[in-house]
Formats: sequence, structure tokens, C-alpha cells
Amino acid sequence: QVQLVESGGGLVQPGGSLRLSCAASGRIFSINTMGWYRQAPGKQREFVAHSHSGGSTVYADSVKGRFTISRDNAKKTVYLQMNSLKPEDTAVYYCKVTIAPREYWGPGTQVTVSA
Repeated sequence: QVQLVESGGGLVQPGGSLRLSCAASGRIFSINTMGWYRQAPGKQREFVAHSHSGGSTVYADSVKGRFTISRDNAKKTVYLQMNSLKPEDTAVYYCKVTIAPREYWGPGTQVTVSA
């Protein structure tokens, strides 16, 4: 069973920064895609960023220029550096990993942006 554990969430002021991490463990040979989603109260879960195995990255328009996704393949870990945080970034952030043909989700980590 593949397990994902997110860390790095917390409370920050608007304009602040956080760095999220997601470490994968278990029966893993190779990871196709690692990414981040988020879900605010009363909202659907939305895409934030993906890092594909070939090195390409994709970002939601709402976070472009502020968030950076990266990964350490040896550590099977994906990161999300979040800068210039806004109150609308407040959500539970979930790590998602694709190991064909399955998708795995982490339990989520809370990010709250508030003065």
C-alpha cells in the first residue's frame, strides 16, 4: 500500500510564505506524476500544480508566479513553495501521486492565510 504524508501547513499572514512537502512510501517503483490540489470549505477540490516525470510542470492560473512545485525523485517527495500568500489560498492542501494505473491521495494539510 502506497502512503502519502503531507507536512508544512500552518497559519501565515497575507504576503507570507509556506513550503509544503509530501513524502511517498510503500511499493513504489516509479512515479508518473506528483501534484497538489486544495479544497476550501464549501468548495470543490481544485488543481494547484503538477510535476510530471519528464520534468514538466503545470500550474493553475491562480497560483502562477507565486507557487513553485518541485520534486526529489530519490526521496520520492514533492514540494510546493508558496509565496505571496493570499487569504483565498486558505484551504486543505492534498498531495496526489499517480503510479499507473492508480492514483493516491494524502490526508491533507491545512493552510490558513489570515491577519
